[in-house]
Amino acid sequence: MSLIRVLHCTVCLRHGAGPARPVLLQIGHSTLTQQVARLTTTCCWQSKLPITTQTQAAAASKPKAPQDTRAWKETPSSDRSKNILKYCMMLSKFRLSSLVVMTSMAGYALAPAPFCPWTFSVCALGTGLVSAAANSVNQYYEVPFDAQMNRTKNRVLVKGLLEPYHAIGFASITATTGLSMLYFGVNPLTAALGATNLILYTSVYTPMKRISIANTWVGSVVGGIPPLMGWAGCAGTLDSGALLLGLILYSWQFPHFNALSWNLRPDYSKAGYRMMAVTNPGLCRRVALRHTVVITAACLAAPHVGVTNAWFALESLPLNLYFTYLAWEFYKKSDSSSSRKLFRFSLVHLPALMLLMLVNKKYWSSSDTQEQESSTDLKLADSLITVLPRPRGPVVAAQETNTAS
Repeated sequence: MSLIRVLHCTVCLRHGAGPARPVLLQIGHSTLTQQVARLTTTCCWQSKLPITTQTQAAAASKPKAPQDTRAWKETPSSDRSKNILKYCMMLSKFRLSSLVVMTSMAGYALAPAPFCPWTFSVCALGTGLVSAAANSVNQYYEVPFDAQMNRTKNRVLVKGLLEPYHAIGFASITATTGLSMLYFGVNPLTAALGATNLILYTSVYTPMKRISIANTWVGSVVGGIPPLMGWAGCAGTLDSGALLLGLILYSWQFPHFNALSWNLRPDYSKAGYRMMAVTNPGLCRRVALRHTVVITAACLAAPHVGVTNAWFALESLPLNLYFTYLAWEFYKKSDSSSSRKLFRFSLVHLPALMLLMLVNKKYWSSSDTQEQESSTDLKLADSLITVLPRPRGPVVAAQETNTAS
């Protein structure tokens, strides 16, 4: 018989089995390893500490990993390269940018100048790229606040589908490309309007959303500039017709956005945005109603500034009156149903109004304008000649006699 002197295992000491003491093991039929394992298990069960305490004690000895205490966290994405086009479209707010491009195209088509397909395409594409850049920068700044809103919590930067440097890189490329296309492919005035809109949206409107309700008026100016860009891209200048078109787009922003923000008040309040619907609900409803009236008046004035013919004022009147009626219902009831109806109709109202303006456009080119002005001058001259009294017969005869002599 052989005896081996061993000590308690380190695991037993760590689990609180007591101080180390020599133990004699008898080597018989079992191996030394089996007897050491039996001794270790016995000591662990004889420990006075509970099993959970033993486990916690073992875990406490390991170094702790740093904890992430951020309010929002990215979701790692492994399919970024496969869906990069989709993510870029989400970063650019594709539907909103499409609406901006549509209003710019309407401004180009309504301008009293010859239509050039190449300039039209470059103007539309450049406007879309500048709008995409502005929306990308907007999402870059608002990631912590978008994470708190149900409406925006699934945006690409919030979910970690793209990193912040992707947004800045995308914005830099699209802004540079878009402004270059507008400057070299259209004209400097259109590029200047695009750059102004980009600065207003990213550097004024976006930070002002958390400071003052005046952000809605700034945002409406941003929405009214794209049709001016289209008009300037076609005619090369801005006149009263362009300003009237910009006024219609500026006023349309208020019933559209105020109705949208009405049902999002809890989200805007939670994220800390100072919107009219949150801070001054009465003003929100009044402003929406006022600007539907402004749109109606502007459409009635369109024939007088040479943008459309008189039929447009008549055909757009039912559309604008119904828009005003929905704003009145929103003002009186101020509930989610009336605001939702106003918002949904605003999405139909603007394309329908632009289509009516195109159908009833007064001058399709600058030559048409000159021809109509010259014909008007000729008609005026004819009327003056008709009004003048005819000379009497004897006077004419006397003149003829003198001439013959």
